[in-house]
Amino acid sequence: MQSTVLKIHPSDNVLVALTDLPGGTVVTHEQVSVQLHHAIPAKHKVSLQQRSIGEEIIMYGVPIGKAVKPIGAGDAITTENVKHHASGYQLTAGQSQWTPPDVSRYRKANFMGYHREDGQVGVANYWLVIPLVFCENRNVDIIRQAFEEELGFVQRNTFKQYVRTMVERYDNGRLETLNALSFSPEVTEHKTRVFKNIDGIKFLTHEGGCGGTRQDAEALCALLAGYIHNPNVAGATVLSLGCQHAQADILKTKLQQLNPNFAKPLLLFEQQQEGTEQELLLRALRETFIAMATANNQERKPAPLSKLKIGLECGGSDGFSGISANPAVGHVSDLITALGGSTILSEFPELCGVEQELINRCVSQSVAHQFVTLMKAYAQSAEKVGSGFDMNPSPGNIKDGLITDAMKSAGAAKKGGTSPITSVLDYGEYVTQPGLNLLCTPGNDVESTTAMAGAGASIILFTTGLGTPTGNPIAPVVKISSNTRLAQRMPDIIDINAGTIIEGTKTIEQVGEEILEYIIRLASGEMQTKAMQLNQNDFIPWKRGVSL
Repeated sequence: MQSTVLKIHPSDNVLVALTDLPGGTVVTHEQVSVQLHHAIPAKHKVSLQQRSIGEEIIMYGVPIGKAVKPIGAGDAITTENVKHHASGYQLTAGQSQWTPPDVSRYRKANFMGYHREDGQVGVANYWLVIPLVFCENRNVDIIRQAFEEELGFVQRNTFKQYVRTMVERYDNGRLETLNALSFSPEVTEHKTRVFKNIDGIKFLTHEGGCGGTRQDAEALCALLAGYIHNPNVAGATVLSLGCQHAQADILKTKLQQLNPNFAKPLLLFEQQQEGTEQELLLRALRETFIAMATANNQERKPAPLSKLKIGLECGGSDGFSGISANPAVGHVSDLITALGGSTILSEFPELCGVEQELINRCVSQSVAHQFVTLMKAYAQSAEKVGSGFDMNPSPGNIKDGLITDAMKSAGAAKKGGTSPITSVLDYGEYVTQPGLNLLCTPGNDVESTTAMAGAGASIILFTTGLGTPTGNPIAPVVKISSNTRLAQRMPDIIDINAGTIIEGTKTIEQVGEEILEYIIRLASGEMQTKAMQLNQNDFIPWKRGVSL
């Protein structure tokens, strides 16, 4: 029989409702019984004891808030009676002992990937088309329109046929029949792919490159260099206007810093040097086609799982995320790091309140110092504009049980498992160390996933309790639901259901291994994620400076 409540950590003074609980219900945990004073929706929390104003609320074994009103035993924890509070931290690295999980069954496992000259191995083989400045977005879109369908990289838009039929009925005076018009998404006419070993041509349009600070231009070039260097990328076509802050020479320098022996094909076109737009576009189309034909000669070959770099992300989180999907992804992180691979935990605003645990897991004082320095700088910059980390939870988070940033952070950090933290990176830096890496990014889903792919992530695991279609142009995004209801309601965007953990039919470890098996098949090109099927290519660079 499924339990109705859960106490996550022995020192917690709240219970999590695993199902909707009517008012008057008596819930019992470890010989302690409390009667609910009112209905508690699933995912929300109920106090085990009376709490006075100023007393701490403990969840996941850490403070996640303080009472601002008296709270009775059996009362719900809400934004009305609890406000964000997190404990302080000290710089004491290397305090945690780690016992790696048993990975004997995966030691000899391989995936079929694309081996790059620098030793990285990609799970896909993409060609990129990138503007250095927003002025070139139009030209990039023209290249997109010329290439995508003709090269067979996207299915024809079935909604066009739907609109065409509506137009026909309107022209024939049959407007009243439109509400009964059926839609057949499975009827998808599309061209055969021209280049069998190229998985797609991706277009990274953006609104940056000029008009902001020089630091923003540097950061953009570092991010774009990371995308080109990512093992899932075969080569890139770059369009520059010529006069912008984000100069081609900066991009080249960033690439050299990532790899002094950078050898991927890189095609650079500067409009102010080329002449007319037609001349620019014809040359770019021609040289890109020839370069892609050469890249098409690359084939998948076996690679050990230690070559994987996995991003760990959450978005549209709910009150179950921290006890189902996130811990399952954390187990995957531990499996990957135990095998010698790399994982990436980002979203620094959602690590507020668990700093001490992460500091204790850092392999050295210098790594811990880098983490603390970046956290403090980020927090101070947020406070300067009137938005501290305590304002991080979204209305959707709060509605579904995440009422303080510390509560949200304590659950979000579970994606990083329990392994040592080997490196801490600022935005725009690239992962080079095996093990768990921390990457400074915003809590915004797409800004964070954008940064992780730029840091070298070849696959991104994305947990969600509310549902989001988020994808990435070059790193497949695996969507993992925290609850079964979401998986059933939005099957077109969810890849794996971790709600079985809440229901008690599977353990965290079982779901984690299920995710790893999925990763191996995905990395070998045997399947596509739902976001890939929907052609969801979200790309939003983080702009840290002001506009000038």
